[in-house]
Formats: sequence, structure tokens, C-alpha cells
Amino acid sequence: MKRLIIVSAVGALFSGAALAQQGTVQRDVNQQNRIEQGLQSGQLNTKEASKLEGEEARIQRQQSRDLKDGSLSPAEKQRLAREQNQASRDINRLENNKATGNPASASSQRMQADVQRNANQQARIEQGLKSGSMTNREAARAEKGQARVEHAEAKAGRNGHVGKGEQRHVQAAENRQSQRVYREKHNDVQK
Repeated sequence: MKRLIIVSAVGALFSGAALAQQGTVQRDVNQQNRIEQGLQSGQLNTKEASKLEGEEARIQRQQSRDLKDGSLSPAEKQRLAREQNQASRDINRLENNKATGNPASASSQRMQADVQRNANQQARIEQGLKSGSMTNREAARAEKGQARVEHAEAKAGRNGHVGKGEQRHVQAAENRQSQRVYREKHNDVQK
């Protein structure tokens, strides 16, 4: 009986950590979608989206560091929630300021495509956590890779324009990240 209780407690602990990680990844997906929608509607210009991508990259790096040991402590969960709340407020503030973007411009189209790909990658990571095909440590590595991609996007759009060469650089990073996520999900390591 004691052994069953201990096994159940350990299982609950790991599933709680996985659920906490899923919650932060789902927020990443939602915020990436909000940035893309802001670009599509013209509420965000490329420079603003770039700034938001930089903020998202910092959050991704923090998530990756916090999950290196395989779980999130209550303090780490609170810090990540505060950072994600701030990012949400920043998205809202930039969407509702007087600056607008041209969603049909080539630069905005490039940024929109890159941000959408981020949302897709985050959704793949979340799906891997939910299905058990990714452990928290694997998700941490994937989050670190996403941080690199989002940093490259932030750097590309920092001046308010994403050129073709800059997008090729970002797409190469996205392709490498996509392959990493695939490997993490299909390496036969499960929770």
C-alpha cells in the first residue's frame, strides 16, 4: 500500500510539472498568435513585432533555464507567469498605440510568416508534452532553440524592415529548430 502511495505521489509530481510546462508553452503559442494577428491587421508594424519577439525570446531562454532540471519550482512558475503577463500587456499596448503597419508590405509578410512558424513550433512542443513524446528536459532544449529563432527574428526586424537575406537567415534557423523538435519528439524517450 505504501509503495502504491509513493508511486502515485511521484506520478502526480511529474504530471504536475508537465502540466505547468504545458501551460507556459500554451501561453507562448497564444502570444505568438496575437503578434501575428497584430501584424495581419496592421495594429503592429514590423519594428513593434520585432521588439515583442525579443521579449518572447527572453521568456523562452528563462523557461529553458528553469526546466533544465526537469521541473518548475513554484517560484519559477510565478516568475514565468509575471514575465508572460508583462509580455501580454506589451502586446496589448503596442497593438493599441497610434503606430500602424502595412500588412501587405513584403517586410510585414516576411515577419508574419516567421511568427506563424513560431506559433506552429510552440504548438508542436506543447503537443509533444501532452502526448508524452517529449520530456520536460527535451522541452527545455526545444524552448532554448525557439529562443534562438525568436532572437534572430527580433534582430532582423529591429530597424523596422525584414529583408530577403534576413528572412533566409531566420528560415535557416527555423529549419534547424524544426528538425530538433522532430528529433526530440521521436527519440523514443518518454515521460
